[in-house]
Amino acid sequence: MTRVLSSSSQPPVRRGAQGSVTRLPSGSLRVKVYAGLHPVTGRPRYIGETVAAGPLAREQAEEACRRLLGQVRRGRRLHSHATVNDLLTRHLAMSRVGERSRRSHLLMAAKHLRPFIGDLPLRAVTAEKLEHLYAELLRCRDHCPPRPEAGHRCRPLHPGTVRKLHYLLSSAFRRAVRWDWIDHNPTRDVELPSQPHPEPKPPSVVEAARILGEAWKDPDLGPLVWLAMATGARRGELCALRWQHVDVGQGVLVVRASIAQVDGEVWEKDTKLHQRRHIALDNVTVAVLNAYHQQRQQRAAAVGTTLTLDSFVFSPRPDGRTPRSPNAVTCQYRRMVDQLGIHTTFHKLRHYSATELIRAGVDIRTVAGRLGHAEGGTTLTYYAAWVREADQRACRILTRRLPMPVASPANLPIVDSSNPPCPYRMIADGLRVAILDGTLPAGSVLPTVKEIALRHHVCPSTAHRAIAVLAREQLVVVSRGRRAIVSDTHPPGGTTGRDITT
Repeated sequence: MTRVLSSSSQPPVRRGAQGSVTRLPSGSLRVKVYAGLHPVTGRPRYIGETVAAGPLAREQAEEACRRLLGQVRRGRRLHSHATVNDLLTRHLAMSRVGERSRRSHLLMAAKHLRPFIGDLPLRAVTAEKLEHLYAELLRCRDHCPPRPEAGHRCRPLHPGTVRKLHYLLSSAFRRAVRWDWIDHNPTRDVELPSQPHPEPKPPSVVEAARILGEAWKDPDLGPLVWLAMATGARRGELCALRWQHVDVGQGVLVVRASIAQVDGEVWEKDTKLHQRRHIALDNVTVAVLNAYHQQRQQRAAAVGTTLTLDSFVFSPRPDGRTPRSPNAVTCQYRRMVDQLGIHTTFHKLRHYSATELIRAGVDIRTVAGRLGHAEGGTTLTYYAAWVREADQRACRILTRRLPMPVASPANLPIVDSSNPPCPYRMIADGLRVAILDGTLPAGSVLPTVKEIALRHHVCPSTAHRAIAVLAREQLVVVSRGRRAIVSDTHPPGGTTGRDITT
């Protein structure tokens, strides 16, 4: 027996909104109210309750019908059965992010969220289930069973990627709370995996010299690597440079765009912080860009075309109409450093630029501005590597400012604050004494730069500067690719090295 209870006493919710009551074989009454169309499938949706049989069952069913119609009017239960897939579909369609971020979010959702929690109703998602999901991803990104198949090798997902998944879910659930789909955001109670400690590893001064020397063999890769070291610009920003952004007269490089690439598709977009910046160029970099521009003009003229101000600086075409793809730059750079036996990446050139600037005494705010960071904390945390030479200089500065003890030991060294010794000078003095007193006779081979650096606890660049001092004094002979050799024609008695300008 079916009976429709009238709800004409209530204000109309929307066209077609109605409630119905059906008597079940057990005598209970089932209340069902139309709740609109599904946001994804477009099919009709209903919400309802069941009222137990009894003398007041009819009145309770009518009250339940009015209450459910009111909830539909307020939207409280319109999406009470929505799943995580429904929420992700709506959220990703409405989120206002860049194209590269949008594609990254779609890929993460399709690979790590939808297959495992996509069918769960939103109200069934708890902090416990999310933490279990993250733990499984940290164990194996493929969610393999406890006894995986033969040949399977578990590959844990990086903690940083797990945190990105959580941020995507958190943003989607915040939107669901605003829409009244749910009453509580479960992502607020989740304990995230710890943030990996950043360990920037830029190439050393010696490695940077080797990389530049090898890169200059390619007329297109050399200027690109040089500009990356000199400016600290991102890979996509270098690919998006046009000749109109290079002001050689003022010595300024304007970074105002970036090249993005996903699945072979390349497009030009805004910079990471959506703002342009001006980077000062030194005379050497200006000369490098002028020489490279002349080379590109000659190539263009050879095929009957010309370069314009709108042409890209780094382009595979002679006319510069298309930018160089970031992935191509990465692949070429990786092949080069692999041949050199150096374990590094193109992005580490930004680390190198930041580290060398900070070691030279440039303030953090200026370094952050050149790299395009919003604040100096990011520069210090992720880009500036700890430099042994700078740490030793800080130690000597602090020592000179400390008061000397009243009862000084007899063997306490006297610190000359007016002319503090430099590490490379101290190393050069020791080697000089060994050469002049015959400990290192003429024709003998000096230790390698790495051995000197390890012995004196300095970086290789400091040891290299010490050998350069001896070479200028004609005490050693240095040739490319070989160890330094003690000269047999050095001046009698040598020199103290204090009069040498370094």
